Amino acid sequence: MKDLHSHLLPGIDDGSNSMEESISLLKSAYESGITDMMLTPHYMYKTDYNCNNKKKEKLFKELKDELIKNNIPINIYLGNEIYINEDIIKLIKKGDIHTLNNTKYILVELPLDSEYKGAANTLYNLTIKGYKVILAHPERYKFLQNNPDKIKEFIDNGILLQGNYQSLFNRYGKKSKKLLKYYIKKRYITLLGSDVHKNKEFNIKKLLFKLKFIANKSYREDLLVNNFDKVINDIEI
Repeated sequence: MKDLHSHLLPGIDDGSNSMEESISLLKSAYESGITDMMLTPHYMYKTDYNCNNKKKEKLFKELKDELIKNNIPINIYLGNEIYINEDIIKLIKKGDIHTLNNTKYILVELPLDSEYKGAANTLYNLTIKGYKVILAHPERYKFLQNNPDKIKEFIDNGILLQGNYQSLFNRYGKKSKKLLKYYIKKRYITLLGSDVHKNKEFNIKKLLFKLKFIANKSYREDLLVNNFDKVINDIEI
């Protein structure tokens, strides 16, 4: 598997607290079957989660060096999980927000418990400017749990969807599990990720088993490998 969503850049958000913890988690990920990992620390405008690109890139280089020292052959890439706001493009140009592997792809999240009015239009405006928007874990948003087909507004606006595969394991509750299964069966989900913060239980074998019942082989390959490769190489999905 290739994992699009993680919080393993140490010490800058609510994920890994240290370089040692990041190395331990990445080792566990690789041993579980994850070959490639996108690091997507939170970027929340006007909060403490606002590390700029220069600092992120320094930490990223240090982490890559430690992986080599520890003989952990997992490939890592740098991005952000961006909490939705009206200044995303300005913040990208300023050097505060990192696109996914320096491509036009960006990972954006919405409030979990309340609906962000006009979210689909805000994200659509980013696509007009040339960015390829991926919406993080749609199955976790209450407004979509209450109205699952409202996601079509996002899809029709060219927004791609990244599901947290551990939703299938009931990690975020029954509603998230049910909704992610529904979106996968509808083929709405574009990519999957762990959204790992501190939990070492990646359970890739369990994921592969569950996906067999809700997605055919070619779609599984897109979810787990092919679309990730397109993101890091800036190829249209």
